[in-house]
Amino acid sequence: QVQLVESGGGLVQAGGSLRLSCAASGSIFRVFSINTMGWYRQAPGKQRELVATIIRGGNTNYADSVKGRFTISRDNSRNTVYLQMSSLKLEDTAVYYCNAGTKSDLLLPGDYWGQGTQVTVSS
Repeated sequence: QVQLVESGGGLVQAGGSLRLSCAASGSIFRVFSINTMGWYRQAPGKQRELVATIIRGGNTNYADSVKGRFTISRDNSRNTVYLQMSSLKLEDTAVYYCNAGTKSDLLLPGDYWGQGTQVTVSS
């Protein structure tokens, strides 16, 4: 199995920045099999949505709503994915979930999920 542990959420004022991190751990074989990592979010009363994804080779995909404001990156040597969020808006408030999968797929979530970290943007 693979465990994903997120960190970095919190309360921030609109226009501010936050950086989320997610580290993958577990069986060596399964962790090294991870190809796509990414971030999804779910706001109250809404469906979970893709925020940003990145494959092992570095290609990325972003939701239109975060393009130009959020940057996803990963450190393959640390099995960690990051989400740098800037110019945060009230509508970015949500629980952010780390996701990982073995397929090279920037559009669909993989099999592994983190427990979620709350991001709250205040006015």
